[in-house]
Amino acid sequence: MGHKQKHKHKNRAEGHPGPEASTGPALQHGPGSDHYYPSSQLDDLRLNGGLGKLDRKLYEKELGRLQEELVKMQYWVKASGFRLVVLFEGRDAAGKGGTIKRITEPLNPRGCRVVALGTPSDQQRSQWYFQRYVEHFPSAGEIVIFDRSWYNRAGVERVMGFCTEAELREFEQSCPEFERMLVRSGIVLLKYWFSVSDEEQEARFQARIDDPTRRWKLSPMDLESRDRWVEFSQAKDEMFAHTNIPEAPWFTVEADDKRRARLNCIRHLLSKVPSEDMTPPAPSLPPRKSGKDYVRPPINEQFFVPNWYP
Repeated sequence: MGHKQKHKHKNRAEGHPGPEASTGPALQHGPGSDHYYPSSQLDDLRLNGGLGKLDRKLYEKELGRLQEELVKMQYWVKASGFRLVVLFEGRDAAGKGGTIKRITEPLNPRGCRVVALGTPSDQQRSQWYFQRYVEHFPSAGEIVIFDRSWYNRAGVERVMGFCTEAELREFEQSCPEFERMLVRSGIVLLKYWFSVSDEEQEARFQARIDDPTRRWKLSPMDLESRDRWVEFSQAKDEMFAHTNIPEAPWFTVEADDKRRARLNCIRHLLSKVPSEDMTPPAPSLPPRKSGKDYVRPPINEQFFVPNWYP
């Protein structure tokens, strides 16, 4: 594919994903066929930048195939009454939003919702911590995706001092119990952590600054978190230590290459939903009924948007 390789080590303060992030042999696409590297060989490739950037044509072809599978999955979710909750967490500019967009764009929005909650109100702060998230949970046959979630407490709230030490410790104790309860009730809970190097995050921040149409994505909080890289790394490590449970493990997505991260995440999500193809047969269009009795109002009685691009 003619990938350009970078022969230098990434400065990844988070470290490499541990055994909990492994779900079998990792996929490295090659022209014409899928190729799987043993985990030890893949680790060497990661360290030396040997994976390179995924070819765009290959990415678009595979994305189209996976999106068709997502549509099939949604038909099954609706028919079976399945309830799916997917959490996306990770560094700022790690690619969470782009992956969510590729997951949801082919799906019926009536059965798939994205939840991205803002700062809690004074009333919400007085409630049980998980309460404002619970009200967004899926009914039977629905998929709900959280673009950041209750893990704000273990991340940004902890690092920025928005919660007390007692509130943090209560979260670390309550969160595994809360998630076990969800799973026992029949909800399938998937938790993804998008891991990006500081070098790649820096490049993405600069790209946002340089693009007026994307500059809004870079918030003061993003810049503050940039200065607290190590603190966020420590918070993430402790969060994993308390909440990486068998009933709802964390899955780490290596996200320095956005295309590869999107495909890997979507493919993994599909592998975790035991669906079968319940796609309804394609409808046929009957002949249109005649409109010979319809009289169109005069054109000069209507207002039209100007045609600026003849």
